[in-house]
Amino acid sequence: MLYILDNQNSIINKYLAELRNIDVQKDSMRFRRNLERIGEISAYELSKTLNYAPVKVQTPLAEATVQCIGDNIVLATILRAGLPLHQGLLNYFDDAENAFVSAYRSYTSESEFEIKVEYIACPSLEGKTLILCDPMLASGASMVAAYEVLCKHGGKPAHTHLVSVLGCTEGVNFVLEHTNPADVDLWVATVDPVLNPHKYIVPGLGDAGDLCYGSKL
Repeated sequence: MLYILDNQNSIINKYLAELRNIDVQKDSMRFRRNLERIGEISAYELSKTLNYAPVKVQTPLAEATVQCIGDNIVLATILRAGLPLHQGLLNYFDDAENAFVSAYRSYTSESEFEIKVEYIACPSLEGKTLILCDPMLASGASMVAAYEVLCKHGGKPAHTHLVSVLGCTEGVNFVLEHTNPADVDLWVATVDPVLNPHKYIVPGLGDAGDLCYGSKL
């Protein structure tokens, strides 16, 4: 299922506006914090769809029963731009296990590329709830490649949630076409209409990794 968070106006609009703003982007600490904030909001919204079970808690006065998350959660991120978004999710799912995977574009021409995955650190995913995040969902190829390699190494999750901040219609459709809707939900804060010839989202916000951590060779 596809969830687009800005379909309903909320404070998330402010953070999206600042992420896009070329002047605000000069403050890399604020850029990272806004990604983290959207991770927190995404975690809250996503948590409404998880499985819950009653837990008895002893208060100073009596026993209370609270519905608590029953899923075993693994938070995974695509390095490096996904780290602030991952932290936002981890702030809410603070007892989750964690996984990390590298996935990057290796260009074969001006506009054609292959996705290279060279690093993975992953616990068992068997029967658990996987939450995989990457802030930019452009072509969708990196997200699908990371999901497939995590399942190959960690086993089959009971359910998976893919989380992005900024998606593109093409990338959203690619992910939905290359995953099983019974097994995978896709969460994006907002969706832009097109990719440019280099497969960057337009209007987008630029290179999230560079804006977080500085330019790379």
